[in-house]
Formats: sequence, structure tokens, C-alpha cells
Amino acid sequence: MLNKIFSIITFLFFSLLIAVMLHSCANMAAPTGGPYDVDPPVVVSASPDFNSLNVTPQRVEIEFNENIKVESPTEKVIITPPQIAMPIIRSIGKRAVVEFNDELQPNTTYTIDFTDAIVDNNENNPLENFVYSFSTGDQLDTLSISGRVLNAEDLEPQPGVYVGIHSIFDDTVFTNVPFERISRTNSRGDFTVRGMAPGKYRVFALTDMNRDYKYDNPQEALAFLDSIVSPSTMMDVRQDTIFLDSLTIDTIKTVNYTRFLPDNLVLRSFLSDFQRRYLQRNERPVENRLNILFSAPTEMPLFSLLEPEVSGDDWYVTERSINNDTISLWVTDSLIYKQDTIRMEIKYLETDTLNQNVLITDTISFNFRRQAGGGGSRQTKNESQDSLIQYLRINSNIQSSFELFNPIRIEFDQPVVEFDSSYVDFSIQVDSLYESVPFRMQSDTLNPRKFTIRPSWEPGGRYMIKIDSAAVFSRYGLWNDSFEQLFTVKPLDQYGNLEISISGLPVGKQAFVQLLNSTDKPFRKSDVKANVARFQDLPPGEVYARLIIDENGDGKWTTGNYEEGRQPEEVFYYNGKFVIRAYSDHLEEWNINSALLIKQKPLEITTNKPEEKRQRNPNLDRNRQQQQQQNRQSSPIPGMGRGF
Repeated sequence: MLNKIFSIITFLFFSLLIAVMLHSCANMAAPTGGPYDVDPPVVVSASPDFNSLNVTPQRVEIEFNENIKVESPTEKVIITPPQIAMPIIRSIGKRAVVEFNDELQPNTTYTIDFTDAIVDNNENNPLENFVYSFSTGDQLDTLSISGRVLNAEDLEPQPGVYVGIHSIFDDTVFTNVPFERISRTNSRGDFTVRGMAPGKYRVFALTDMNRDYKYDNPQEALAFLDSIVSPSTMMDVRQDTIFLDSLTIDTIKTVNYTRFLPDNLVLRSFLSDFQRRYLQRNERPVENRLNILFSAPTEMPLFSLLEPEVSGDDWYVTERSINNDTISLWVTDSLIYKQDTIRMEIKYLETDTLNQNVLITDTISFNFRRQAGGGGSRQTKNESQDSLIQYLRINSNIQSSFELFNPIRIEFDQPVVEFDSSYVDFSIQVDSLYESVPFRMQSDTLNPRKFTIRPSWEPGGRYMIKIDSAAVFSRYGLWNDSFEQLFTVKPLDQYGNLEISISGLPVGKQAFVQLLNSTDKPFRKSDVKANVARFQDLPPGEVYARLIIDENGDGKWTTGNYEEGRQPEEVFYYNGKFVIRAYSDHLEEWNINSALLIKQKPLEITTNKPEEKRQRNPNLDRNRQQQQQQNRQSSPIPGMGRGF
């Protein structure tokens, strides 16, 4: 009996113990998976081995210590010499595989620059600056050159641009022969051309739209150095810093390394002034307006109506852009614009397959679909007669507080029959009355709807502009409603003046300075005279500045031309900003050569800002840095690292 009771008690005890254990397990936190992985993949082996000689592999395999991925291989992985038939680049488990589709050249060093494309499979930790090389001959070329590609007009870093070299100096090589070796710029516009043999080279940059590694399309942006480059090396030292966290320095070590030269090349990229011409489209947004749009600046086309047939050219008024790439024909003959279809014969310049502009004749149609029943709804009896009147609208740039240096701009909705200064009453308030003041009025030479009024402003003056109703008639019979606006011109004490003394200018060269807003857009311009640029009546605020060396004296930046061997006009940025205060004169100095060209443009107005690195916990960064320090102390695998 006692044994039976003891057995029952034992059973209940163990049952209770098991229940407690199960309850504890059910409430345990989810497993963390261990410490966060911050280490990049580590190379284990390669086939062929790093820096192998006399090999012609059609397939390269690199094995790592963990599963990896190859991110954006067509963008990030650079193989040189360039491959016309793109190789297959992929990851298989722990291996990165490159399969060549081009026949390998004899006695040539091949370099596969993975940049930061290889990442581990779980945390996407990148193996940065990883390079693999081999040679099909008995010598491995290891020299390199590096630098940056900037847009010539605004010094913007140019990402994704191919940089290539040629050892033959004939000017036609760049246009007819693929690059011998290439690189591709990163988000900062930086490049490194690797695997170069000792010798002399010309250096080019190219957007290369068709990826044939030669300049055969004038719509591709390009850059070229005037000088010849000879790669070399020198021993140098650098400071390596190990951080305990994001702010605390642990160790600073001096490291000897081989520096590859030149490493400061600057290529200024530009689009040739050649642009392919063709008729982009034609449209008829309203019944009496025909729009013709071309792909590029062109000469004024010739046209004649086919349907309805009409003689002479008094049936339209022309409105156009300064380069004739946008043309509007305001049809003034109602017998023509009331037609649903208007057909026109047009003669214009078009660029052929040989990049020559030839005159062609084409027929285009303008259709306009009207709504059934006239497109309008019936007016109710309660609507006033005034609501039935459609006025000729007048638009202007006038604001209640008007800038002192601005002219008044007036634009009508339709071309007008006549509009001159006699239609405008312009006056300034004197005591409680308004007195007329003189002004000049100009019609726009390109747009028959625009007019400019230029008075001699009185700072702080209160002005009134009036146009009586029915004073102006459009070519379609509309007249204006009365127009009246009161406004005040800002006083002088709300403006500042800026004078910049400029040094470092080329002797005998003309130049001008543009003031820029926070979006890098110019809003004022001043010629440099006696090494000084002056700006008056500037509104308060922060402004930036760039200077253009005006080689041809036309008052604007001029692009380059490779066929003529002409570089684009030089551009310099003030490496900072000017703060304009009201009622103040600002005297500033600017040496245009005080900073390297690649460091001149302020980051605040740089559009192509460099990509930010992944944000990580400072402790994780410290672990990675300690691991990198251990890697430096051990023997590196050949082919890893940039060497500068």
C-alpha cells in the first residue's frame, strides 16, 4: 500500500516538474541567432589562382568562406580589356563565377574589378575594392591611373561613365577602335584604370550609349586629356585610424604602401554641340494654334498649306523659341482654323545616318475634334450678360512688393493687333496723387504676345499701372477687361551690394561670374573687368558663384568639340557661399585656383552627392575595424585592395 502511494506521489512530482519546464520554454524569448555579422566574405581560393601567368580560362571561379551574392554585376563589375560580348557573372553558393564569351587576347593582363559587388548572403556586408587578375602571357601588368570625371559646365561628379585608354595617338582611334583598357566611375565620379603596362597613353571618358567602347555617336558625352599620361609608382605612407566607436580614436598607424601615379587626373565631360535634328511631333491643342516641335535647334522651316489650299503667308502669326526648336503658328484666317483637318507641306533639316543635315520635304496633318453641339452648355436665364463675355486675359509678373532691378513683363493670351506705350498709364504716387512717369516698352522679337516695360525705378516708390478696358484687341476679336495694379518697389535698404576681387585668371582672357541660387541655377551675371566682378541691388540671402573663362567672348559657356580638338570653356566654383545682408556692401576675394577643381563645388548645391555607406552600430564598426586591422597584419591575398 505504501509503495503504491509513493509511486503516485513520484508520478505527480515529475508531472508537475515537466509542466513547469514546458511553461518556462513557452515563455522564452526568440533566439537571437548569435552576434550580428559585420564581416565581409573572405576569399578561400581561386581558379585560376590570383595573378596566374600563361592561362587562358573561359571560366573564373573564386570561392569564399560563406555564401555570397554578386549585386548588379553589369553595373559594378568592370572587366578590362573591355568585353564586347558581355560575360556571364553570377554567384553559386560560396563561389563567384565569371564566364567569358569573348576570345581572350594573347599576352594580355586581364583584370576583374568587382568594386563592392560581392556581399555576403545574409547581412549584405560588401567586400570592397576586390580585384582579381591573371595574364594570358608570361608577364602581369600591375600599373594603374586614377582620377575623377566632372561635368564641364557645372563640375558635377559623373557616375557610370566609362574611362578608357589608347596607346596609339591618332585622333581617329577614339572614334574607330575600342578602348584598350577601361574603368567605370563610381557615385563620386572616381575611376581607376588597372592592369596597365609601362608606356604612354591618351585618356578618354565616354557615356557610351551603345557599349562599343568608342566615340561613334555625337550624342554621347565625352572627355579627353590634351596631355599624354605615363603610369608609374612610388613608395608613400598613409595614416590608418582605428576607432573605438564613432567618435573615439583607438590607434593611428603609419603604413607604407605603393602609390600608383598619376592618381589625380581630372576629365571634363561635355556633349558636343552637334545634335541630331528631326521633327519630333506636331500638335493642335486649340483650333487656331498649330505647334511644331523639333528635337534640336534648327533653322526656320519652310511650309505651305495643302488643305485647305491658300496662297500667301498672311494667314498666320509666328511664335517661336530662340533656336526654332519649338514653333507655334497662330492661324488668323477663320476659314482655315474652322476646318477639322489642316494639312501642310513642310521643308526642314533632318540628320541622316551619316550625321549630315539634309533638307527633306514632309507632309503633316493637324486634326482638331470639336465637341458635339458646339462644346458648350446653355446659359440659364439668371446668368448675367457679363458672364457671356470672354475677355482677352492679361498676365504680368507684378507683385505687391516688387524687386528694384526687375522690369515689368506683360503677356496676353493671344496675339494682339496692336499694343504700344500709348495704351499704358504708368504713374508714381507723390503725396496723395499719382503722377505719370516715363518708361520704355519693348515687344518680344520671338513671342508676339509678350511685352516688357522698363521704367527708371524710384527705390521705395509706390506705383500704379493701368490699361483701360477694350484698349487692346486680339487677332480673334477679343478685347481686354480693365487692368489695374498697385505695387511698391523695394527700398535700397533692403538690398546689398557685392564686389569680388578675382585672382588666378589666365592672362588676356575674358571671363564672367554668375551668381547661383541654392539649386545651382544662375540668376545674375557680371563681366570681370580689371579682375573685379560687381553686383548691385542683391536681395538678402545666401548666394553661390561660378566663373567661366569666356574664350570666344560670346558671354555664355561654350561646349567642346573633339573633331576640332577644342576643350569646353573652363568653369570654376567659389568653394563656399556669400551671405548678402540688407543695406550692406560686401567686398570679397576669390583665387580661382585656391582649391583643386574636384573640391571647388560646394556640397550644398551638388546634385550628384556621393552614396552614403550603410549606417551601422559604432560597436559593430569597431569590430569590423579590428578585424580589418588583423587582416592587414596577416599576408594579404594577391589581387585584393587598390594599393593607394
